[in-house]
This record gives sequence, structure tokens and C-alpha cells, in this order.
Amino acid sequence: MPIDYKSSGVNLDAADNSLTRIKALVKTTRTSQVVGDVGLFAGAFRLPEGKAHPILMASTDGVGTKLRVAMMAGKYDTVGEDLVNHCVNDLLANGAEPLFFMDYYGCGRLDPEVQEEVIKGLVRGCRNNGVALLGGETAEMPGFYGDDEFDLVGSIVGWSSEEDMILGKDIKPGDVILGLPGNGLHTNGYSLARKVIFEHAGLKVDQFVDELGGTMGDALLAVHPSYLEVVRAIRKEVTIKGIGHITGGGIEGNLNRVLPEGCKLKIDYGSWDVPPIFNLIQKLGPVDPQEMKRVFNLGVGMAMVLDKAEALQIRDKVFAGYRLFNVGEIHKS
Repeated sequence: MPIDYKSSGVNLDAADNSLTRIKALVKTTRTSQVVGDVGLFAGAFRLPEGKAHPILMASTDGVGTKLRVAMMAGKYDTVGEDLVNHCVNDLLANGAEPLFFMDYYGCGRLDPEVQEEVIKGLVRGCRNNGVALLGGETAEMPGFYGDDEFDLVGSIVGWSSEEDMILGKDIKPGDVILGLPGNGLHTNGYSLARKVIFEHAGLKVDQFVDELGGTMGDALLAVHPSYLEVVRAIRKEVTIKGIGHITGGGIEGNLNRVLPEGCKLKIDYGSWDVPPIFNLIQKLGPVDPQEMKRVFNLGVGMAMVLDKAEALQIRDKVFAGYRLFNVGEIHKS
């Protein structure tokens, strides 16, 4: 019998089927700046007008082993939204507005239905953030990924003016750190969480947990929120000197990235409500409190550094449904 591509593990018919399924979805994210149709070798995007000294900014990330939880739960329509929101927040941390997004989907055996669910999440995230899903890559790689495994990575491009960039250079001792609440692990710390919850404690992904008010899978797959609208609203009222998107490395690890010389953090742990998923992980491990602080966001999705007077001006207000809370302040190092 002759050997063909399908017998080696790559199914071109499945690839065509998958493209047909997702093409209409992707088109719903088109903005007026998109040039050309879906499926070209490269995506084209016309820069909008309105910034005096435009700067392009870009970021690339993945969802980590949160994908493994999605596979365990058989729920694939949220991780794409996680990925888009994560990348949007990374742009926000330096003051950029998102423009377009591109994804990489790698798998051992292409299942068009699973990929379609993943793309639904990507499309929802792009539409909610006003971002065009400009293109991407699907790679069927038997022998590299397991048959039922897939990986998901995304790149985002945004823009700002030089004057509007948030670089942390004006942060000084006496400034105040305000936080925006998170709703769980977001997209970081899942390797430790899975080891504690599933391997050590022996819980099941569909198991109801009283402390969480739902299943383990629901808590772990809570969608990473986008803070685009709330940051836009805050910037209309005050100047944000620095932003930390609290991902891997925890609150201190991410905020230290934006501090200039002569400054150090004083984080007031205990000044906000920590989501119950973190308390559960710490208890089940047990996990050392310092390790929890180093790995997880602990309920602070994004932290912003502001002048003290401006922080007091907005602290008790609600922006785009979010209420700010105190995280700490900047001291002299």
C-alpha cells in the first residue's frame, strides 16, 4: 500500500473542514482597518489615525497548562478568550490600545470540532476588545503532541503615542498602589495548582467544592478578565504612572518590573479579599505563604501606581463595573 500524508498522522481533509468552520467566525472580528480577506499568507492592517507620534507595541503569550484543565474538563470555548484578554492586558500595562491579534494552534491530531470551540473563545475575546483576529497558524504535528493534545499561543499588536506610553519612569516614593480585582488564577500558576489539587489532594475536575460554590473545573477555568474598559475610564480622570499586569511572578515580581531606581514596594497583604480558590490551594498543599505570593496573583488582576492625591480621588469610585482597592505604596529603597 502506498504511504500518504494521512497515514503519517496529518489529515488534510480535517484541515479543510476546520478552515471552513472557523472562517466565518474570524470574519466577525474584522474592523475597518483590516485589508484583504481571511486566509491570505499574511494579514494586512491599516493604522488608524489620531496619534501624533504613533508607536507600535506587541506582545506574545500562551495560556500555559490551563489548557490541560480544559482538556480534562472537555471544555474548550474559554481558553481562547483567556489568551486574548491576557495579551490585551499586557499591552495596557504600557499604555497601548490593541489593534489586531494572531494565533498559533498546534495539535497532535486535528479535531475540527475542538478547534472550532477554541476559535469561538478567541473570536469572543477579540470582539469584546474591539480587536481584529487577523490570521493565524494551524499545525497538525503527530508524534510531537499527543493525539488529544493541543497548544495555543497568541500575538497581539497595539499602538500608542510616545506621550501616552506608561513606562513607570515618573514613579516616586509616596505614590500609592491601587488594585483591580481578579477572579481566580487567570492564566498563571496552573502547574502548581494542578499538582496540589489533582495529584496531591486527588480532587476531580467535575467535583463540587463547597468553598468554591461550584466545581473544581469551573473555578480553574474562570475567564481571565480584560481590563481595557476600566483602564480607559481611569485614564480619563487621572494619570497612571505605572501598571503591573499580575501574571507569573505574583504582585511583587510584576510591579518590580516598572519601578525606577530609588524605589521599592510595600505591599499591604491582607488589605483586600483573596478569592477562595487560593485559600483552598494553600490549605490542600500545604503551600508556603511566601510561595503563594511568588506564584499567584492572589486576587489582584492589575495593579496601578498613582500619585497619592489622585489615588484618593478615584479610590472609592466604580469604573466600568470595577471598584479599586488599596494594594500598597512606594517607599524609598
